[in-house]
Amino acid sequence: MGRTFAHRILGLFLASLLGAPLLSQTTEADVIRGIDASVAAREETLLGYSVTEHYSVFRNQDKVHPAAEMTVKTTYQKDKGKSYEILNQSGSEIILKQVLGRVLESERTATEPANRATALITSANYNMHVKGSEVVEGRNCIALAIAPRHAGQYLFQGDLWVSAQDYSIVQLAGYTSKSPSIFAGPTQVSRKYAIIDGLPMATHASATSMSWLFGQTIIEIDYTGYELQVRPPQPEDQ
Repeated sequence: MGRTFAHRILGLFLASLLGAPLLSQTTEADVIRGIDASVAAREETLLGYSVTEHYSVFRNQDKVHPAAEMTVKTTYQKDKGKSYEILNQSGSEIILKQVLGRVLESERTATEPANRATALITSANYNMHVKGSEVVEGRNCIALAIAPRHAGQYLFQGDLWVSAQDYSIVQLAGYTSKSPSIFAGPTQVSRKYAIIDGLPMATHASATSMSWLFGQTIIEIDYTGYELQVRPPQPEDQ
């Protein structure tokens, strides 16, 4: 599969250099297969990583002064999922525990081996429809509308942008398909990715929700200092 996918990517890249209209040369089915192949390659290649995550929580209309902040060292292992070490935190104890504590627990659960496949952005979990071409963060992208195929705590409905060269995820935005708690309605989410050591990794994320307990809550997350553990290239990949 590695060589076939690489040849397809090379063909699309050469077509873009020659000025050929990308989407006229590529069917929607090709794009979806490319996304599935890109996600599968990342899952197979990425054995683990560590990253520093900084969380800032803003309440209601105040988007300048965080009501709470937390910095954590996150470690991901493919066979275990995520674990966290809190480096520092400040602000509202209630928000630190009831908001950020739940976010970390949800991420930990989502990345457990038993749950991981149900959270991936693939055609097994989502219906996908190509909307067109766009430039996002200076990168040529294919824009898609996506909707969950089934109810799931870790799925969302909205828009997805993937690289026109290799179908790796560049950005996503939408609403969670299932409320994260009994206190909140649908949560608006977004996430941006960059290529780090050859793999798409999250660099910034945000989530906005409303609840009777906290009012409007905005969580901004910045990811820095990645250290990746990757599977060595196999003979069939070369």
